[in-house]
Formats: sequence, structure tokens, C-alpha cells
Amino acid sequence: MFRPGRPELVIFDCDGVLVDSEVIACRVLSESLAEAGIVITADDIAENYVGLSAATIFADIERRTGRRVPADFAALTRPRLEAAFAADLKAMPGVAAALASIATKVCVASSSGPARLRHSLTLTGLIDRFSPHIFSAEQVARGKPAPDLFLLAAETMGVRPDACWVIEDSLAGIEAARAAGMTAIGFTGGSHCRSDHGERLRRAGAARILARMDELKGLLATASR
Repeated sequence: MFRPGRPELVIFDCDGVLVDSEVIACRVLSESLAEAGIVITADDIAENYVGLSAATIFADIERRTGRRVPADFAALTRPRLEAAFAADLKAMPGVAAALASIATKVCVASSSGPARLRHSLTLTGLIDRFSPHIFSAEQVARGKPAPDLFLLAAETMGVRPDACWVIEDSLAGIEAARAAGMTAIGFTGGSHCRSDHGERLRRAGAARILARMDELKGLLATASR
């Protein structure tokens, strides 16, 4: 039975955890790549690249396809993604109530860039709950699945890694949390998650799987330190 210690810091991934963004982002990326002559489906992107930084994604796409992603691709795609988010992005169901129930420190640590993070959190009304404790993979040398980002967050927040919980929807994120010596909690409430996603996260090292954000309150209530 999972009996975690009570965390001193809860680290949230953003995309697919706080905001239900992955289906939107994967669609926009697939459409934008097609315009650049690189054909990769949104499902392929969701399967292989969720949780990774843009630099890591583009490098692997170039390796797989033999086609170079244009140097200005991210900058050109950003307005399209921001418009899609403005039209369709929603906070994850139950996340506001879950955050309100957490008495301990919280922060965001995401593979997305700082501008995208602030845009997403502002659109969904979550920015004030986290600002200024919002960490991006652009701040570290290695993104997920390396532990660097989570270790930066813990150090900045003044909390030992073993006193941190990480809420993650991606395999890379779970692996990064485990590598950082933190308790990894898998989340499968995003619209991009398939029926077997929880088992995949568990195999990657998640200590517990949450299907809905409102389950986090109960999990915290049973934790002891």
C-alpha cells in the first residue's frame, strides 16, 4: 500500500496536469510541421513527445525524418498556439479546488517555455496561485527525463528532494521525478491520456495514479510524516 510522507512541496507539471492542453498543442504542432514539409500526426506527437522540451522534440523529429525543422519554427508557431489556447484551453477539471486544499508549498515545473507557461496559467486563472514559482526547462541544461528541472525547483523553494511530490502526466516527467529522489504521482485526467496510460506511468515509477485532480486532496490527507 502506498503510504507516502507528507510533502513539504508539491511540484506540478503544467501541460496535461494543470491545464488540458496536450491535444491542442499536438494538433497545432502537427499542422505547423506539415506546412514545413514534415508529416507527423498529432497522435504520433502525443505518443512520443509529451513532456519533452521543444529542443528535444525537434532534434528527434529531425533524426526520424531526415528533415530539418526551420530555425524560426517555434517563433512562427507560437501565435497559432496562443490563439488555439485562447479559444479552447481549459483548466483541468477540479484543479482549482485541489490547489485550494493544499496548505503546503506549491510550484510549477514544466518543459514548456516561460512565455507559454504564463500564457496558459493566465488564461485558466491559475497564475496567481503559482507566481512567481514557475520553473521552465529553459532554465536548466537538461530537460526531462533528467532530474535537473525538479532539483532546481526544490532548491529554489528551499525543500529537500525527498520531501517533494511531483504530479506528472508524462513518462519523461515520472522518470525525472524518480531520478531527482522525489515521490512521483502519475496523473491520467488529461484528454490525451489513453486507457492504458496509468499503467504506463506506474511502470515508469509512479507511486500512485490519480485519475482525477480531486483525488489529490484525499491522498494528501492520508499522508504522514
